[in-house]
Amino acid sequence: MSKTFWIFLLAGLAIVGGLLFTMFKTTEGAHLRLEGRILKVRVLALPDSAAALVVVDFRATNPSNVPFVGGSVALRLEPASGDPVDGLVISKPDVENMFRYEKLLGPKYNDVYSLQDRIAPHQTLDRMAAARFNVPETTVNSRKAIRIRLEDVDGAVAELSEAAAPAPAK
Repeated sequence: MSKTFWIFLLAGLAIVGGLLFTMFKTTEGAHLRLEGRILKVRVLALPDSAAALVVVDFRATNPSNVPFVGGSVALRLEPASGDPVDGLVISKPDVENMFRYEKLLGPKYNDVYSLQDRIAPHQTLDRMAAARFNVPETTVNSRKAIRIRLEDVDGAVAELSEAAAPAPAK
């Protein structure tokens, strides 16, 4: 093979690579995704002591060019030992009542994330979600992690987790 052939082959590959890179970079915003993390987790033991209410404050950012419209919300607890536990999500009106009557939870910092909530393109929002877990408060406090799963009405899914594992409860 001649030297000219290799020069044209390399130049052609460079041009095709540049075009592919440009195509992927210009369409990057069209792919719906959500980024973020859990900011604060509050736990309240229920009187029967076999269950706990968990309130999660989180920050979500939509880096895409498409709005993220709230579909379903789910919380999952990964205990220090054993299988993950799914929480029973508490509705927005019930969370409002919970903060009105349960002063041990502290102040309500954010609005509750609910169906049809919109996170506009390139917007960052702080929201909260709450769930009941059928495990004792000590299990929640000694967890490996807690995750919140947000699903868009069109099917895109985002999973947010705590930035770092909490210190073991004493």
